[in-house]
Amino acid sequence: MSNNFSKLGLADFLMNALNELGYEVPTQIQEQTIPAIINGDDVLALAQTGTGKTAGFALPILQNIDVKLKAPQAIIIAPTRELAIQVAEAFHRYAKDLPDFNVTPIYGGQDYSIQLRALKRGAHVVVGTPGRIQDHLRRGTLKTNHLKTLVLDEADEMLNMGFIDDIEWILEQIPHPHQTALFSATMHNSIKKIAERFLHHPKKIQIEAKTVTVDAIAQSYIRVEYRRKLEVLTRYLEVEEMQAAIIFVRTKNESSELTEKLQARGLAAAALNGDIDQSMRKKVVDQLKSGHLDIVVATDVAARGIDVERITHVINFDIPTNTESYIHRIGRTGRAGREGKALSFITSREQRLLRDIERAINKRIEEVQPPSLEEIHKSRKNQLKTKIINAIEQENYLKPYYEIIDSLVTKDNCEIRDVAAALAYLSEQDNPLADYETLLAQAKAEKRQRREQGRDFQRKPEARHDGRKRNRSRNKHEDKSFTDKKRKKSKGSRDGFAPKPRKQNNNKDKPSFNSEGKRKKLSRKPRD
Repeated sequence: MSNNFSKLGLADFLMNALNELGYEVPTQIQEQTIPAIINGDDVLALAQTGTGKTAGFALPILQNIDVKLKAPQAIIIAPTRELAIQVAEAFHRYAKDLPDFNVTPIYGGQDYSIQLRALKRGAHVVVGTPGRIQDHLRRGTLKTNHLKTLVLDEADEMLNMGFIDDIEWILEQIPHPHQTALFSATMHNSIKKIAERFLHHPKKIQIEAKTVTVDAIAQSYIRVEYRRKLEVLTRYLEVEEMQAAIIFVRTKNESSELTEKLQARGLAAAALNGDIDQSMRKKVVDQLKSGHLDIVVATDVAARGIDVERITHVINFDIPTNTESYIHRIGRTGRAGREGKALSFITSREQRLLRDIERAINKRIEEVQPPSLEEIHKSRKNQLKTKIINAIEQENYLKPYYEIIDSLVTKDNCEIRDVAAALAYLSEQDNPLADYETLLAQAKAEKRQRREQGRDFQRKPEARHDGRKRNRSRNKHEDKSFTDKKRKKSKGSRDGFAPKPRKQNNNKDKPSFNSEGKRKKLSRKPRD
C-alpha cells in the first residue's frame, strides 16, 4: 500500500505506526510543517483545530529524538490539561515502535510527586499547561539544557485564557539555540509580538479557515426567543439523528443548570465546566468515547482538547461573542475529514454576532426552522420501529419470551396486534406516544396558557416600596368605556379626574401661599 507520508522523509518506525493507524495522505499543515521541523527551522503556523497539526509537530519531533539521552528534548505547551493529555497520547501512538521513549504530561490537578518521578525517570518529551510548566521551571525540576524544540499549541486560546505573561516568562527561561514552533487559529497582535521577539526567521504557514469550517461541517442556525431555547433544543435532540453532541453555553452555572433540565427530560447528559475535578472530567470523556454518554454540556475552556470520533453535532445553545471561539467550538466535530453538523441558537439581539461569524468564515450560514410537532411525532415513531426491528434481529434473546406471547394468544385470547402494541407502550412508558391530534391539542392548550400567564403578569399592578400599589398600572389596562364613565362621574368633583380649571379672574380662586412659600389649604363651602 502506497503512503504519501513517505515523501516527507519520515523514519521507518514512524511509517510503520502511520500505516497501522491508517494514515495515508498528509494534510496541508502536515505537508509543510513536518519537513520544516525536521530541518530545525522555526515555524509560525496559522491553522484551525482539526487540521492534523498535532501529527504535524509530533512526527518530526520523534524523528529528531535521541532516546539514549534521558532528558527533555521537546516541550509542548497546551492551554488545557485535556489537550495536554491528548497530545501526550498522540506521541505514544506514533512512537509505539521507538524503544525506551518516554513522554510525560504535566498539568494542574495532578499530584506533584507523580510528575516529579516521571521527570526524574527521564522524559524525552514534556507536554503541559503554562502554569505547571512554569512551576517546574521555577523549582528546577524541569531541565532545559538539552532542549531542542519548543511548541506553543493553540497560542490564541492561551492568550484568551490569560496565559500570555506566563508564556513570555517561559520563553525567556529557555536557553538558545533551540527551535520554536507556534500554532494558532488566529493571529492577534500579542501573538505577532511573541513571534517577532522569540522566533528567528520562521517558516510561515497558513491554512485557510474554510478547510475546516465550511467543507466538513454543515452549519445552520435557528432564530429563537431566549425563553424558548430549552423547548427548541429538546425538540431538535428528539428529531435529529446523532451519535454524540456537545452543547456549548457561556457560564459554569448555565452548564450545570441545562444539564439538570435535560436529565429531567430523560436525556443522558453530563456537564463539563471549571468546577468539575480532573477525575470526573476523565470519566465524562471516557463515557462519551465508549457510547455510555451521548450529550455533554460544556463551557469553552472545559471543552478544549476533546477529540472524540462519535461527536457528530455541536450545538451553540449560547452563541459565542467572538469568531475565534466559534471556530474552536465547531472544530469538535467534522475532524480529520469526517462530516459534522453545527447548530446555533440566535436571539434577536445576537444578529450582529452571526454576521461577524459569517464574515470570518466567508460563508453564509443557513437558517433553519425549529422541528414541528408533526416532525417530532414522525421521528419518534420511526425510532421505535427501528428499535423493534433491531430487537427482532436478536433471535437468541427473544426465545424466552415466545412462550409468554404464545400463551397470551392461545390461552388468554389476546390479539397478537394488541400484544405487540402493549409491549411497545411498555418500552416507551416514560414518554409514551400519543396520536398527532392529541399532541396538537396539548400544544395549543400550552400555548394558550403561556399567553394567558403573560397577560396576567402584565395586568399585575406594580408594588411601591412603601407597600402601596400604583394606580398607573391599573389605569393603563382600563377599557375606554369604563374610563369615559369615570371621567363623567368625576366632573366637578374631587373624586377621580380633576375638572378642567375655570378661566376666571377672581383672585379668591387663585392659590395663596404663606410666608414659608407653602401653599395654603382653601376652604370650600359644602354643596347643597
